[in-house]
Amino acid sequence: MLLTRRTLLTSAAAAVPVAALPSLPASATREPAPIGRLADKIEAGMAKYAIPGVGLGLWYRGREYVRGFGVTNVDQPSDVTADTVFRIGSTTKTFTGTLIMRLVERGRISLDRPVRAYLPDFRTSDPSVARRITVRQLLNHSAGWQGDYFLDTGDGEDALTRYVAGMTEVPQLTPLGKVFSYNNAAIGVAGRIIEVVTGKPYEVAARELLIDPLGLEHSRYFRSELDGFSVAASHNIVDGKPVVEPSFDRIPRSLAAIGGLISSARDQLRYARYHLGHPGFPHLLSDRARLAMRSHPGPGGTLFVELNGVGVTWMLRPTAEGPTVVQHGGDWSGQHSGFLMVPQRDFAITLLTNSESGPALVAELFADDWALREFAGVSNLPAVPRQLPPQKLAAYEGTYVSQQIGFDGKPEELGLELAANDGELVASIGGQVALRLPFYRQDYVLALEPDGQPTHVRANFVRGSNGSVDWLRYGGRLFRHQPTTATPKALKAPHLKHPRLL
Repeated sequence: MLLTRRTLLTSAAAAVPVAALPSLPASATREPAPIGRLADKIEAGMAKYAIPGVGLGLWYRGREYVRGFGVTNVDQPSDVTADTVFRIGSTTKTFTGTLIMRLVERGRISLDRPVRAYLPDFRTSDPSVARRITVRQLLNHSAGWQGDYFLDTGDGEDALTRYVAGMTEVPQLTPLGKVFSYNNAAIGVAGRIIEVVTGKPYEVAARELLIDPLGLEHSRYFRSELDGFSVAASHNIVDGKPVVEPSFDRIPRSLAAIGGLISSARDQLRYARYHLGHPGFPHLLSDRARLAMRSHPGPGGTLFVELNGVGVTWMLRPTAEGPTVVQHGGDWSGQHSGFLMVPQRDFAITLLTNSESGPALVAELFADDWALREFAGVSNLPAVPRQLPPQKLAAYEGTYVSQQIGFDGKPEELGLELAANDGELVASIGGQVALRLPFYRQDYVLALEPDGQPTHVRANFVRGSNGSVDWLRYGGRLFRHQPTTATPKALKAPHLKHPRLL
């Protein structure tokens, strides 16, 4: 997703009618208490943040809970159901990773072979990177080039071909394989490898190799395939109220492997249960391959939460209690979702929303400890803010600049200023304080609202080979440190409160 600034509703003034829960079976009185608390929290969040509709999928204590809340469209309201489809955004990346692993098991791809073994003409701005990068490095977000590359190359079957050909315009930021930086572009290259190896367009290969065999009956890549489906409309927030915004619906075909899948809560939970290794599913991957997807992570860092790194497209998140959280999530304009599993607890949850304010609810449930504590008995690594003396904060002060390449292929710079204040850093945009950034351990900060309220986001600074603070990693993106108080011209504000995954 483009890193644009968005104002989130923070009051309950624009409450949206919420549909009642479906009737529960006779055994409902014996349902675990956390199920009711989760429903209450979702309903409260929908009212607070003006979210018209939510799809929920939950696997807990050996049972499946799949429900819809609210309405698909405020103009033509119909109830959200378990089969209502939403755009899942970057959770699509894990489908791309699963497709790669299917081809690995067939002997068609090796994770540790160079990309050029499959794309001989592959080029990047740094020729040495193009020669050396492996498939695994694409999938664990350690390619090192700028990740936010969103070039729209049209609706033809050559969309990915043309997208990858444009990679020569994408700057290399860090050495190959050394630094985690969330990388949409790298997953686009992986999608092109799937096309070349299978001889089919990415979307066709995904249907044939994964979506149809798994029985994901409400998962599609093209809106033209949604006839007869219950479809969640995308909503913007205007004057505190949700408004249908049809312009949000389109996503360039070049981004299909990166974030183009449209799916339902029921299908997403079925997909989660497959990855948890539950019986009764087609044998698409061996247990060894499925487990390998969430093993051997690349470089770690932060993306909303702390990460040990990324395996084969799965983000691997540590917990205070030990079990690893396997997660992703995704965003497109008006469609925001979360997805996580705790395999050691046999737990999974997915949440789909149809409003620009959806990230606020997703953050409450997924980046905060709430769902993990309630259902899996695990929590984030501790983070207790502490004050630092001015001389230590001085090394972090300055301008931080990131870049993205938009649909039109033109680069756009995003920036913010960091300055020391009362033992912590403050992030300002255009002279106005946007966030407080107190440290909780060396180089790691919490993001707080100016009034001290949590945003449920963690970030960290990345040092160079000489020990200097070279980057701020925020929302998984790298912002280059410029130790100066002079803000470059034409900088736009990054989206700080709930940075997006696609």
